[in-house]
Amino acid sequence: IHPNEAPLHGHRGAEGPDGLPVVYKPYHDISFDEAMQHLRSLVVGNAEEVVAIGETGLDYFRTGESARIYQRESFRAHIALAKELNLPLQIHDRDAHSDVVEILLKDGAPERTVFHSYSGGKDLAQVLKENGWYASFSGTISYKGNEDLQESARIIGKDHITVETDAPYLTPMPYRGRPNAPYMVPYTLESLATALDCSLKEVAKSTLKTTKEIYGF
Repeated sequence: IHPNEAPLHGHRGAEGPDGLPVVYKPYHDISFDEAMQHLRSLVVGNAEEVVAIGETGLDYFRTGESARIYQRESFRAHIALAKELNLPLQIHDRDAHSDVVEILLKDGAPERTVFHSYSGGKDLAQVLKENGWYASFSGTISYKGNEDLQESARIIGKDHITVETDAPYLTPMPYRGRPNAPYMVPYTLESLATALDCSLKEVAKSTLKTTKEIYGF
């Protein structure tokens, strides 16, 4: 249950800094607890298909202050489920780095914790390194002015890095602005290789190995 969806269950949402109106769908009539029970049954009933719990976490851009408590409650419930079932935790962290880290440390992060579409700086990267957490980089690492992301990759180290598209968004250079797709991954890998001062082949091998370690395939 995405962090932007969690407060909507039971009609508890609040407009965020993005200014978009809160819109409820019929399935939001179901309480969050009921939705979480349904999620758990889906995970348990499809154990061979489900490889991770998420994306979950906090998004303070899409959700207003009064509803963020429900995001935090949802995040904690997902952490508990990932640990119960020994599955990786896939984190969505937008404008909420300190609170995400605080909850992970307080509740105890799953052994395999992945920051999806990593957007933190060097300080967060150091926290990931110290705790053995993983970062997944998208095309944003190729953008001019994102030196903090490149330095973050160096701090975290290639053994704890994966790549992703976050399609259809975050297309890497030189195709920024076009819809993203998996065939764009090599451009992200090229930027990672430059940031890590290693060959494209080396970073491709290391991200593949890390992906297999995290998700078990």
